Amino acid sequence: MDWLNHVTDILNKYGSGASHAPASVETDFDRLSQHLPSGTLSEGLAEAFRSDRTPPFATMLSQLFGRSPATQKSDVLNTMIATLGPALVSQLLARHGATRAAKELETGNAKVSPEVAEQIPEKSISAIAAEAEKADPSIVDRVSRFYADQPALIKTLGGLALTVAMAKVAQRQTQKP
Repeated sequence: MDWLNHVTDILNKYGSGASHAPASVETDFDRLSQHLPSGTLSEGLAEAFRSDRTPPFATMLSQLFGRSPATQKSDVLNTMIATLGPALVSQLLARHGATRAAKELETGNAKVSPEVAEQIPEKSISAIAAEAEKADPSIVDRVSRFYADQPALIKTLGGLALTVAMAKVAQRQTQKP
């Protein structure tokens, strides 16, 4: 836990469960994310996705998806396909304007390529993520692991999401024996 020595002051700031984002939240997150193990950041992000203080998971994921590189978009979408099945995802894609991706799934492909994933609108991902979360709430944890290695993308979720994530990290550390 050598990383903990570098960020104790930040964890103390967020450990009180701040209800609003401090002015220094992005700087604090940058510093914290440089030292945190990926799994710890993933837990914080999952908490932000589940919090009633932040937008719904589906909304936040569609925002991240829209800013992700094509390979990450493909990985996230293929995780959703594994959760919901290609037929349902194809229907949702077609309904929300992603006909090329829908057709790719209809032809028997159980995966969407990065090139096709790049063309999928954010509103499609929002609909798919909402269904996936209903079908299997652990999708939040799996998606959080994808994005834990992308702190610059996580920052685009805004100060409140960062505050919730860092509060979770701080809470986790204070609960350790």
